[in-house]
Amino acid sequence: MSEDGEPRSKEVPMRLLLIRHGQTHSNVSGALDTARPGADLTDLGREQAELLVQRLVDEPIDALHASTLVRTQQTIAPLARARGLDVTIHDGLRELDAGDLEMNTDDESVELYIKVAMSWAAGQDDVRMPGGPTGAEAFGRYDRAIADIAATGSACAAVVSHGAVIRTWVAARARDVDADYAAAHPLLNTQIVKLIGDPEAGWLVEDWGW
Repeated sequence: MSEDGEPRSKEVPMRLLLIRHGQTHSNVSGALDTARPGADLTDLGREQAELLVQRLVDEPIDALHASTLVRTQQTIAPLARARGLDVTIHDGLRELDAGDLEMNTDDESVELYIKVAMSWAAGQDDVRMPGGPTGAEAFGRYDRAIADIAATGSACAAVVSHGAVIRTWVAARARDVDADYAAAHPLLNTQIVKLIGDPEAGWLVEDWGW
């Protein structure tokens, strides 16, 4: 919506703030935790969620969105209270499914998960995660969620999602970031990728890892 409450013009690109959730107990143990409902935030993760309120104070956010995993909803809750906004939940925003690697903590599993995900970012979307989806399937649901968010007419949406899916999807969909950059720049908890654009015209990265 515009400042006067009118729907955003299609000629005006939207701003999309893709935010990785706060630290979870699975992050601490190094587990590939991608299934629902997922682990809760740690005490540090809750502090990170509270700090988002001040970090985003100058952003003209008019809509809040999160995935179906509990950690994203816990992360966005302080921002929702501070802004007086409801949070819309989207299944499509959840993490890339780990399939047969789910909850594994060994280096081999983690490296394979990242290797497959980064192959999707590089355009090899027919590759399948062991026991899980192809890249086309994984990105397809994320595309649909982002399209639904854009269709609301929001001018600046804050979206709490997950590290692997944010950086690989952005590498696949943004015009100015590629898979090599995404592979070299993982997102820490509550770091943000700022995009401008729309699903039809495409996206440009304003900031990575803010």
